[in-house]
Amino acid sequence: MININNISSIYFAGIGGIGMSALARYFNQKGIKVSGYDKTPTPLTDLLVSEGIHIHFIDDVNLIDKNVDVVVYTPAIPANHTELNFYKNNNYPLLKRSDVLGLLTKDTFNICVAGTHGKTTTSAMIAHILKDSGFGCNAFLGGIAANYNTNFWGGDSNVTVVEADEYDRSFLKLFADIAIITAMDADHLDIYGTEENMQNAFISFVNQIKANGTLIIKDNLQRIDEFKATTTLTYTAFNEKASVHVSNLKVVNGSYLFDVVINDYIIKDVLLNMGGKHNIENVTAAITVAFLLKVDEQKIKSAVANFKGVKRRFEYIIKSDDVVMIDDYAHHPEELRALINGAKELYPNKKCTVVFQPHLFSRTNDLAEGFAEVLSMADETILLPIYPARELPMPGVTSELILNKMTNAKKSVKEKGALLEWLQTNKPSLFITAGAGDIDAMLTDIKNIITNNAH
Repeated sequence: MININNISSIYFAGIGGIGMSALARYFNQKGIKVSGYDKTPTPLTDLLVSEGIHIHFIDDVNLIDKNVDVVVYTPAIPANHTELNFYKNNNYPLLKRSDVLGLLTKDTFNICVAGTHGKTTTSAMIAHILKDSGFGCNAFLGGIAANYNTNFWGGDSNVTVVEADEYDRSFLKLFADIAIITAMDADHLDIYGTEENMQNAFISFVNQIKANGTLIIKDNLQRIDEFKATTTLTYTAFNEKASVHVSNLKVVNGSYLFDVVINDYIIKDVLLNMGGKHNIENVTAAITVAFLLKVDEQKIKSAVANFKGVKRRFEYIIKSDDVVMIDDYAHHPEELRALINGAKELYPNKKCTVVFQPHLFSRTNDLAEGFAEVLSMADETILLPIYPARELPMPGVTSELILNKMTNAKKSVKEKGALLEWLQTNKPSLFITAGAGDIDAMLTDIKNIITNNAH
């Protein structure tokens, strides 16, 4: 097996992915030559290039570095990818992204955050608290932490915060000292087949917690009694029977103020400047980790108060008295439920318009009923066509599959251009964009139209 700590050059197939780019940044920071391919330029690939990483966007073996020591790839890369097949056929060492994460965290104290949703924000909150407080950590995140404008940072610390991704069973390459499970709703059934198989993978992940390790788990999850660890803490925002919960919650100027109860200990007057009650639960788990690591209480509270969130996680694009625009990565019905509920709770007097881009044909087919139910909560819903990502079309599976099951009066499917035209003549007051595809590439255009219309 190649020694990942003893290489001079590395190539990434799919370098623009959020998890891949964090690894690319790790090696680049180590002074290793990093290069890679991705399908299209994005703001993230622009940043990587500005940091000195070589990226090309045409699948052409003439553009690749033939002297690389290791090739890293993501399951999202298609089987017919010319460059990856060149490396494969010429016996270059090939590793999945999850293999590399496993190797890099083999000898560190690992805080691993898993869950079908909530894991990106929770892991970013933990990493931010540890960095901001001076405790220190390495962080491999599944989103861009707004405080630092990056999804990776390293240092001299032996503590690593890592987002533990259930897709493709990637998280089974990780061995946690502290594991957090935020949610376990049915997802990735294209990989797992059944919800039970997916749950079994989470149980296997917990079974890999190191000796004397700790599990912090959301208190209402299915099969919770089957999760075993040396120490187990349950958490939630609103159930006093959980080991960790919230009390004295108040909404103050669009922020949340509350106490966190950890067993018999109370951390008073925590201020969270982020919307969405689901984020109260996320920060409750993050505070619990910092508390277990004996981070000073005042430093925890200070870090939480100055946490600016994660890009595309309840992110304010416009925030004024007249118009609020929120963007979110939500691509599962329960994520959308938390997003829409959170926005409507903070802005009860504004008409809520949601634009949703479904992600994957398989997920749309599996969860159409759930999507329809949740999107019917909006005053008006606009669906974009399905973003296929790694998948080929499925017969009969289009955005209309969701639309036809929805119950709200104002609902439609629009192409991207038609959405921008619609915005020219409509003035939404609470406007939400959601999805894990490329809807975020439209944000600047949408923001400009809404802003111009407001004047």
